[in-house]
Amino acid sequence: MTANDSRFGLPEELEEFRRLVREIVEEKIGFSRAAEIDEADEFPSDVHKLFVDNELMAVGYPEEFGGAGGGSLTFAVLVEEISRLSAGCALIPLVSRLGAIPLMLAGSREQKGEVFASIARGEHQMSYCLTEPDSGSDSVAMRTRYEKEEGGFRLSGTKRFITGAGVADLYTVFATRDPALKAKGISAFLVRRDDPGVGFGKLEHKMGIRGSPTREVYFDRTEIPADRLIGEEGEGFGYAMRTLDYSRPTIAGQALGIAQGAFDFAVRYAAERKQFGKPISAFEGLQFLLADMAMEIEAARLLVYKAAGLVDAKDPRMTYFASVAKCYAGDVAMKVTTDAVQVLGGYGYMREYPVERMMRDAKITQIYEGTNQIQRVVIAREILKGISG
Repeated sequence: MTANDSRFGLPEELEEFRRLVREIVEEKIGFSRAAEIDEADEFPSDVHKLFVDNELMAVGYPEEFGGAGGGSLTFAVLVEEISRLSAGCALIPLVSRLGAIPLMLAGSREQKGEVFASIARGEHQMSYCLTEPDSGSDSVAMRTRYEKEEGGFRLSGTKRFITGAGVADLYTVFATRDPALKAKGISAFLVRRDDPGVGFGKLEHKMGIRGSPTREVYFDRTEIPADRLIGEEGEGFGYAMRTLDYSRPTIAGQALGIAQGAFDFAVRYAAERKQFGKPISAFEGLQFLLADMAMEIEAARLLVYKAAGLVDAKDPRMTYFASVAKCYAGDVAMKVTTDAVQVLGGYGYMREYPVERMMRDAKITQIYEGTNQIQRVVIAREILKGISG
C-alpha cells in the first residue's frame, strides 16, 4: 500500500496471496480442526506440516537465505488470514519469525543462512525469550545473566511465558552481563534446545491461543560458543526494542484476523437466525451493532497495513504506528468478539460456536508484545518527542 494509492488497498499480488492462504486454511483446517486444537491444547504438528508444504513458513524471510521473500506487510496478511479461523495456528509462523527478527536485524550471514532456510523447510522452529518472572514490561530489569568464558558464553536464568517453548528448538535469548549496567549490559544469543543446561517448565493452561505451547525456559550454566552472540555485545536491548517495532504490526494483524473471523460468523448467523418471524438482522438495534463492528475492523485494517508498510520501508515513524496499530487492533478484537458473542446470544456462549473461542483468543492481543497500556506510553512518548525535538 502506497501513500499515493487512491484506493488505499493492497497490490493485486498480495490480494492473490490472501486468497491462496484463505483457501488453504478454510479447506485444510476449518472451524472443526481449530476447535479440536483448542480443546486438546496440543501443538498441531499437522498444521505446521501444512504450512511447510505450502511454503507459508518461508514467507517473510529473504530469498537470499532460503526464504520466499515478502516483508512485514505480506506476513501481516498471512497471519490475518490464518487468524480468521485459528489464532493459535497463526502463532506457528508468527513466533518463529519473531525469534528470527533479531537475526534479520543484526545476525551474521552464517547465522541467517543456517536459521532462515531451515525454518522455511520445517526443520527448525524458533522462539523469542525476553520476558522473565520479575521482568515483563520492564525489560531492562531482567536477571538472566551471562558470563564470558574462553571460547564463548555461559547463561543462567529463567524466562517466562515463552510462546512455542519446548516445541521450538532454536531460541533468541536476552541476558545481562550486569544488572547495574541496565540496558547497556544486555546482549542477545542464539541458543539451541539441546544445549547443556536448557530446560522447560510445565505447560501453561491458558484462556486462549490454545494449541500454542507456553512454558518457562531455564538456563542452568548453559554454555554456548562465541559465534552464537547475535550482533554486538551490549546491544541486545536495542535489538529487542527494534524487534518489537517489526513484530507489533504482525500481532495487530492477528487481532485483525480474529475480529474479522468473529464478525463474518456473526453476520451469517444474524442473517439466518429468526425471531419474531424474521431474521434478527432485520432489527435496527442489531444492525447498528454490526455497523459499529464493521467500522472498527476497517479502521484497524488500514492501521495494520500502514504500520507494516512503514516497517518494510524502514520509515522512522514505524515505532509510533506499530504501537498505534497493535493497541487499536487489539482493543477492536476484544470488542468485536465480545459483540459477536452478543449477536449469537446464548449460542455465542457455547463452545459449539467459534465466537466463544475467538473472544478468548482476542484477549492476549491486548497483553503480549507489550500490553496496550505500554503501547499508549510509547505512543505518548513519540508524540511528545516530536514536540520537544
